[in-house]
Amino acid sequence: MTFDVEQVRREFPILTRQVNGRPLVYLDSAASAQKPRAVISAMSRAMEGSYSNVHRGLHTLANETTDAYEAARKSVATFINAELGEVVFTKGGTEAINLVASSLGATLKAGDEILLTEMEHHANIVPWHFLRERQGVVLKFIPVLDDGRLDIEALPGLLTDKTRVVALTHMSNVLGTINPVAEVIAQAHAAGAKVLLDGCQAIVHQAVDVKALDVDFYVFSGHKLYGPTGIGILYGKAAELAALRPYQGGGEMIGEVSLEKVSYAEPPHRFEAGTPPILEAIGLGAAIEWLNGLDRDAVAAHEARLYARVRERLNGANWLRVIGEAPGKGAILSFTVDGAHAHDVAQILDRYGVAVRAGTHCAEPLMKHFGITSSARASFALYNTEGEADAFVDALNRTQAFFA
Repeated sequence: MTFDVEQVRREFPILTRQVNGRPLVYLDSAASAQKPRAVISAMSRAMEGSYSNVHRGLHTLANETTDAYEAARKSVATFINAELGEVVFTKGGTEAINLVASSLGATLKAGDEILLTEMEHHANIVPWHFLRERQGVVLKFIPVLDDGRLDIEALPGLLTDKTRVVALTHMSNVLGTINPVAEVIAQAHAAGAKVLLDGCQAIVHQAVDVKALDVDFYVFSGHKLYGPTGIGILYGKAAELAALRPYQGGGEMIGEVSLEKVSYAEPPHRFEAGTPPILEAIGLGAAIEWLNGLDRDAVAAHEARLYARVRERLNGANWLRVIGEAPGKGAILSFTVDGAHAHDVAQILDRYGVAVRAGTHCAEPLMKHFGITSSARASFALYNTEGEADAFVDALNRTQAFFA
């Protein structure tokens, strides 16, 4: 199967618009990706034709919507090679991590250790800090090397008989580094620890097989995967989910309720209290089915070519500092421009129609590691073109000239 970027672009209505009188060059997909018509249409059809609450009604609309909602769960399960009962719908990747941290954290005691990395998004740091603050759990961090690689050689010395959880990103949202997660999982399991992977970036750019990885928990969000906001996925091994206490209480997550006691539903419904993100789940299912129609290897090769083109054209720019150059990294370029704040760089690029992210990227410990307070970030997606890569470089050169 070949990859035709122009054909793909025609499926994204927003890419036809202009910004500040120039064609939009959207390079902020690591923050949130644009949506194809398949997703927009699926959600519109659900709202216009058969919307109702799920799992509660017996009428036609309720049955149709429940079927669509559960079909989305099946699409997710197939996408990551999981069982249906191992796929929990959440409101995002952040909530999925909080669910595990809260529920698993109830079994932890003072002195137990949780191992993270210096490159984590705040969503995979702060929930574990809650356990440090409230229960005396000890947080430890795998260092990052200067080129953006994880210091995997430090891992054996950080794992102890007190390590209960190892939680790390599969792919860094700042560095683009793709971590050697299979090796981490194997070493963590040998030490008796459970592993959670933050897959919010990785799953967009590569196929993920949770069974092959043997990971205990895997989380990702819908809006980075060309789906809607307000929806995320927690994958957990069946035995691990069954051992977790409920995260929230309400409708649907119960077995029976009386004035004296309560019993809980089996996973995944145990963790889906209240009315779930119904339309968003349907939209995510549509996004996954749309992605399944593409050659993922060809998409990855296309994104890699875009990144390589930009790096080649910027080669020798002594005013540019690239943050993270690990071998085999994903198509994310985080950078600083000498004499310029990242926010100013982003605003000037926007004058040329180029949308990039600027700030700490919710990774303040990583910023500190590299001795910076912020950076700009251009992230490339399947709908970006070589012409857009060139437009970004040209705009960046003009931006640098402003500060020279």
